[in-house]
Amino acid sequence: MEPPENVAVSFDEAENIILRWDSTASEEARERMIFDGDRQEIDLYLQAVDEIQRSMSSTTISDDDQTKVNSAIQIAMARLEDEFRNILIGHTSPLEADSISDRSSDSVHSTTVAEGSGEFEDYAEENSGEFSKEAELQEGESSHSASYRSTNSIREMDLIPSEAIYDLRSIAERMISAGYFRECVQVYGSVRKSSVDASFRRLGIEKLSIGDVQRLEWVELEAKIRRWIRAAKVCVRILFASEKKLCEQIFDGLGTATDDACFMETVKGPAIQLFNFAEAISISRRSPEKLFKILDLHDALTDLLPDIDAVFQSKSAESIRIQAAEILSRLAEAAKGILSEFENAVLREPSKIPVPGGTLHPLTRYVMNYISLISDYKQTLIELIVSKPSTGSRYSGDPTMPDMEFAEPEGRTPLSLHLIWIIVILQFNMEGKSKLYKDASLAHLFIMNNVHYIVQKVKGSPELREMIGDDYLKKLTGKFRQAATNYQRATWVRVLYCLRDEGLHVSGSFSSGVSKTALRERFKTFNAMFEEVHRTQATWLIPDSQLREELRISISEKLIPAYRSFLGRFRSHIESGKHPENYIKYSVEDLENAVLDFFEGYPVSQHLRRRSQ
Repeated sequence: MEPPENVAVSFDEAENIILRWDSTASEEARERMIFDGDRQEIDLYLQAVDEIQRSMSSTTISDDDQTKVNSAIQIAMARLEDEFRNILIGHTSPLEADSISDRSSDSVHSTTVAEGSGEFEDYAEENSGEFSKEAELQEGESSHSASYRSTNSIREMDLIPSEAIYDLRSIAERMISAGYFRECVQVYGSVRKSSVDASFRRLGIEKLSIGDVQRLEWVELEAKIRRWIRAAKVCVRILFASEKKLCEQIFDGLGTATDDACFMETVKGPAIQLFNFAEAISISRRSPEKLFKILDLHDALTDLLPDIDAVFQSKSAESIRIQAAEILSRLAEAAKGILSEFENAVLREPSKIPVPGGTLHPLTRYVMNYISLISDYKQTLIELIVSKPSTGSRYSGDPTMPDMEFAEPEGRTPLSLHLIWIIVILQFNMEGKSKLYKDASLAHLFIMNNVHYIVQKVKGSPELREMIGDDYLKKLTGKFRQAATNYQRATWVRVLYCLRDEGLHVSGSFSSGVSKTALRERFKTFNAMFEEVHRTQATWLIPDSQLREELRISISEKLIPAYRSFLGRFRSHIESGKHPENYIKYSVEDLENAVLDFFEGYPVSQHLRRRSQ
């Protein structure tokens, strides 16, 4: 907008104009605002102020006139202060949360740690105490006109129309030149800060002290962190950047750092309030479930830091830049500390109650889902985790810690080594828990289930598999297969031992004949042993259907041919005697069907399903 043509106004005329608009002396002046009127009236008043200001610096003015000038200036400045406030208030409205879009925002990671989170939450609360267990702001298209600088992320919006900015600048120029800089800044800051506060409320940013944040329950805090990340990006890139632009539009060139002073008057308090939340998280008590939200905060703040530096670039804003950088550093330290504490918690997890049926332990499920999520944050953590894990030496001298082999794979990042080490100590913990089972067969089944789950989780995540490496994956596969072999030996060697020929022949010669008494006893022993295994191991559970089927097939491949052969060789000796059904109780088909009951996790009838007699 072009400035008005200068209108020659004498001192007396100027004084009269100023006095006419003295709100302390005129009811009409109190009820009307100059800048709500026509342009001619506005320009006339500004010319009057200019004339009075020129008179202030005149060397020929008398003492009496000087007194009149000083009085007129005070009246004029009070009036301009009211006009300045009125224009600001009339063109101030908070940003709408659903009408602004931070298009540079990155998606926030999902942080569901375990498929059975409720199950593990109960387990963790009861057993270890070490582990505990979105409605996000929806962003629509902007309805405000927006101007763009050369940066990709900062989006300045025009908060006030250009006509109003022209008037505000006209007033600010005269107040500052008359020595009313502080009054102008205070009025500007109070009105604009109220607008920023209103925008904060729309964005869901609460006034919480660091202590308030640290007293919140983690579940509640998680939701607040998600909202904060969204809101912080909007605040820095849109809200604060737009406030800075507005200050420049009104105050740039009117005095040394005037625009910066007004900007800091407006946003310093809100900025501290905003970053205090992240600071509270960065210094809060560490626990494993906090890692991923801390990493979300770290990533968001890392992404925002260049924009924070750009928006708060002045010397007076240095404290804001320093606070943001220090929070980022503390978040990084917190993430590293949590990972270390997580390793120790996995190793020391103290539950002493064996899981029923030798199935998957909740700790295994939790830990593997946890490190799968760690792999989702691979890029961040590779930068943060630069030291290798403390392994055997860390626990040296502790008699409860046997030597744990940790052959460090070559060419792995420190993060990869930490993930491998977590799996190593998880296995060590499971080995300890397997000793809680009195039945050796069940202990082997338990190890097989848990190591198999570890293998499947690694295979199911390309990122995790790449970090763990195929060499170590092969070792893990070998471990669960060995556990399966150990289970079969512990269970079936003595059952199959009943189906041997030794001890059934009389007179020490194979051709001398078969002892029916020994044969009957052998059949009775086999039946009793198989029934007991069937009754017991039907209640054991292999949750993975493919693994369950593979183990049943392996059992059948050993049991069924041996039983068929034994039955073929000795059936006639039993059937030629009395009550053969008491000894040959089951057909081959009966056993084949019985094997299908194994590892389903629930009891079966006391007796096997028998063939038709």
